[in-house]
Amino acid sequence: MKTIGLAATALVVSAVAAQAVGLDRSGRPTSFIFEDGNMVEFSFGGANPSIDGSDVFTNPTGNIGDSFAVWGAGIRYQASDKLSFGLIIDEPYGADIMYGPSSTVLDGTAATVDSSAYTAFARYKFNDNFSVHGGLVYQNVSANVTLSGLAYQSSGLNGYNAAFSNDGAFGYMVGAAYEIPRIALRVALTYHSEIDHSLDTTQTINGVVVAPPSATDVTTPETIALDFQTGVAADTLVFGSIRFSHYSVTSVRPTALGGASLTDLENGFDVSLGVGRRFSEKWAGSATVGWSQKGEDDLVSPLGSTNGSVFLALGASYQLNEKTEISGGVRYTDFGNAIPNVGGNPVGAFGGDSAVSAGFRIQYSF
Repeated sequence: MKTIGLAATALVVSAVAAQAVGLDRSGRPTSFIFEDGNMVEFSFGGANPSIDGSDVFTNPTGNIGDSFAVWGAGIRYQASDKLSFGLIIDEPYGADIMYGPSSTVLDGTAATVDSSAYTAFARYKFNDNFSVHGGLVYQNVSANVTLSGLAYQSSGLNGYNAAFSNDGAFGYMVGAAYEIPRIALRVALTYHSEIDHSLDTTQTINGVVVAPPSATDVTTPETIALDFQTGVAADTLVFGSIRFSHYSVTSVRPTALGGASLTDLENGFDVSLGVGRRFSEKWAGSATVGWSQKGEDDLVSPLGSTNGSVFLALGASYQLNEKTEISGGVRYTDFGNAIPNVGGNPVGAFGGDSAVSAGFRIQYSF
């Protein structure tokens, strides 16, 4: 039994940086590792968030979540019955936040984070039941942050900007899986290591340089993911995942801020559960629900004004021919209430926010 619709659901991208815990976007998918044979795949997704709130003077913030797109690709080669290897490309982290001019408290406050990751992997099957997988990860990260508005006036940071140049660094991925092929059972545990970056940083206030050029050390978090699937009836599959992200190690402390961090990210879990059904030799579909953990309270950074989420995703796949499969899906995400704060002082409130995202994947076997 194939992993019916699972990839179609997994590639439907997050709605904003905080769709999942922290800055997660792709969720570091690993299902491609467990496919059979030689293949290549390409995926693309887009998201349209609606994140509106008000500041402490009840001025509307406007929609602070910019629409964005992500893409991914992979190639896999079956070297023997036991050994396979390949390459996965994804965009693991991201942010696109911008406050409009209607909010005098946070007008112009913005954050963008861009990333890409290249995971060279290998998988070795001891037998039909047990296997191990792992590989080397090369990751790029860059960012740009602006603090603006009355919320930063008293600290002298109104108009502050930090531009973080791209940096590439290495990490690793390792895991193991247990399978019972006759019932399509698979339980896989995968660990992604922390990755340490040193980002060349330029800091200005209203365009005036306020600190010598420097490097800002940033660590992206380690993650542990437990993915599972099992057949429950003919042509029917149940699947899901539990993922922990250790974001307490992630802080961004440019020199001009005197040791203060631009980020306020908490550790947390993402959980999903879905069912897939093959309707014919060509068509299959899936439905998935998921949950991302809220923080200990509703206080968040203005650079990430959501707090936990729940989502519903619907996916479908079509076997175009013997070698080509096309998958796609749509997703609706509902965000938890959040209170942006500066120095512990609330500066606004967000609630009732949501996002719609969609994506597709094409996979070719050779």
